[in-house]
Amino acid sequence: MTQPAAVRPSDIRAFLAENPKLRARDAADAQGISEAQLVAAGTGHGATRIAAHPDRIIPAAERLGEVMALTRVVACVHEKVGEYGGYHPGQHAAMTLTENIDLRIFPSHWVHAFAVETMSGQGPRRSLQIFDAAGDAVHKIHLRHGSNHDAWADIVAGLAVEDQADSQAVEDRKPVEGPISRADKVDSLREEWARLTDTHQFLRLCSRLKMNRLGAYRIAGAPWVRQLDPGAADTMLKAVRDAGIEVMIFVGNRGCIQIHSGPIHTLEPMGPWQNVMDPGFNLHLRLDKVAEVWAVEKPTQRGLAVSVEAFDAEGGLIFQVFGVNKEGRQMRPAWARIVEALPTLAEVPA
Repeated sequence: MTQPAAVRPSDIRAFLAENPKLRARDAADAQGISEAQLVAAGTGHGATRIAAHPDRIIPAAERLGEVMALTRVVACVHEKVGEYGGYHPGQHAAMTLTENIDLRIFPSHWVHAFAVETMSGQGPRRSLQIFDAAGDAVHKIHLRHGSNHDAWADIVAGLAVEDQADSQAVEDRKPVEGPISRADKVDSLREEWARLTDTHQFLRLCSRLKMNRLGAYRIAGAPWVRQLDPGAADTMLKAVRDAGIEVMIFVGNRGCIQIHSGPIHTLEPMGPWQNVMDPGFNLHLRLDKVAEVWAVEKPTQRGLAVSVEAFDAEGGLIFQVFGVNKEGRQMRPAWARIVEALPTLAEVPA
């Protein structure tokens, strides 16, 4: 079932003109519409509808030089500066990998897309924005001062589609899948968990046992999982900063997972947000949205993979953090010590 925009495009444009500093997601929420409907209202007024498939968008992004890649969920925004490249297409899953931009892409959720250009006191602001069927942002590519702006017009013309309507019908948003456990399968879960040789096998294991990630964590028990106090999310970020180690931070939605591999240098809290504000990498985490945090161990051919994973109150995954394990950058032992020191939920004083 699809839902048309409840607000006329002209009214959306008027609202944006009256509230120029409001972030797009907040502006959409204020009007009871999706972000795709908000952006679509600008079609013909700075926005252009473009082909949404990553096979079209990612090669175009490679021509833009240094840009900022943004992937988010409700509680966390992940921003990386770098160049797109190393694109590997795939019907069900694709990826792009360079030194700084590392994405896992799920093309079926790249449904609506726009090239957006607005004017500011510092010149034009340009971006490619992709949304899923419900109109929620999947991935955004923001040009920077040093990007190849000379290629912008040609890229937009090459990606533009025939339909340039300024209204957008969207599907109902699918609810987040809450934790699914099978108490009668806990022995099988633990036995097969012990036989894992790669972290990517874990979700297949959950599917086979008709569980999901959080549901499995809730029943697996030691030595594989340990529930942490929700405040451990912030404690972990501070410990990584203080130790000077490199980690991999994953943030993903249905259509895109974005990964940072490297250290954390600067944390700047602001209200409910904890913010990593480093050159080339920003992370914005709503600490008050963190409902569950788990320390997780999975056996692999190269030893235990240890992660810290945070979930919201609905059971949606907010982030995963792993120790870096690459040639010349072996951070797993130091990372494991940080995770071991994080307090379990039962250890937190009443």
